[in-house]
Amino acid sequence: MKKKKRIAILTGGGDCPGINAVIRAVTKKAILECDMEVIGIEDGYHGLVYNRHRKLHYNDVSGILTLGGTILGTSKTANPYRYAVKKGKALTFKDMSGCAIGNLEKLGIECLVVIGGDGTQGIAHRLFRDGVPVIGIPKTIDNDLRGTDITFGFDSAVYVATEGIDRMHSTAESHHRVMIIEVMGHTAGWIALHAGIAGGGDIILIPEIPYDINIIGDRVKERHKKGKRFSIAVIAEGAKPIGGEAVIQRIVKESADSIRLGGIGFVLGAQIERLTGVETRTVVMGHLLRGGSPTPFDRVLATILGTRAVDMIKNKELGYMVGLKANSLVNVSLGIVAKGPRIIPLNHPLIESARSVGTCFGN
Repeated sequence: MKKKKRIAILTGGGDCPGINAVIRAVTKKAILECDMEVIGIEDGYHGLVYNRHRKLHYNDVSGILTLGGTILGTSKTANPYRYAVKKGKALTFKDMSGCAIGNLEKLGIECLVVIGGDGTQGIAHRLFRDGVPVIGIPKTIDNDLRGTDITFGFDSAVYVATEGIDRMHSTAESHHRVMIIEVMGHTAGWIALHAGIAGGGDIILIPEIPYDINIIGDRVKERHKKGKRFSIAVIAEGAKPIGGEAVIQRIVKESADSIRLGGIGFVLGAQIERLTGVETRTVVMGHLLRGGSPTPFDRVLATILGTRAVDMIKNKELGYMVGLKANSLVNVSLGIVAKGPRIIPLNHPLIESARSVGTCFGN
């Protein structure tokens, strides 16, 4: 009897809505149309190093389209090429890539499907250069991957952020306050920009445009003079003042991306209140943006990306990530994705449109 082709799938980095929809799409198409076996690697690259996996059957992925998170688990710290090992209180790093690659070879994996953002895809690129057949699928709420116009998870995050902003309007207006809504966005402000525009933010601060706190204070005072006794500010966690740095929440030494940002909303809140005399409150959306069921758009996008990945396996289009450019599916070299995040161009039409309706970007 002919041996079935065996593929594996893992999810790395932060969780986000739509991952399970991709797992479902890859697994169902691989089984139904290609008679493949699908192995789920558990807890991201940790599973490759420690050989933790399970076979995914058709019924295992039925009913998971609407579920948030990932049924396989994930990790933001695991990197086979710089794997954190603790000995007592000491933390050292080892290259465990040989072990990870050996485990894939023992399983007879003919292609590894990697679902993740730029860090996860960067590791996938290194694995490909070391001989592992790899295909990437773009996943991040931040929408900051090179080579694709949009990533699944982004629409869901914007929806949650916008709903939060909408809810802040009534309390801001009732108490004549400045309400600051801090959202995720380390180096790129796509969530803040989209949700800020959708939610009618008066002030939007993103990492790409350093701000002047005095300009922000003047905007708040100007609105009060015109009878608008409240203001809504939507701020990406990576926003920073002109000549200054982003606010660091903590350092995670075992992670390749060790800096965790957060708290800029509270810093700005104190500054705005001091400059304007207007009571200011801060709400941090944080991981609320990652949780919950994916929007219909993300369910559709995840399904399209997942099924396309199986086509790429059949066609031996390896070393690529599937992307979406101008509403067309494209193959993006993992080398391009690994070059770093896709930031917002300063001449982006959304920035220009927001400025046209009076939105302040702090500059």
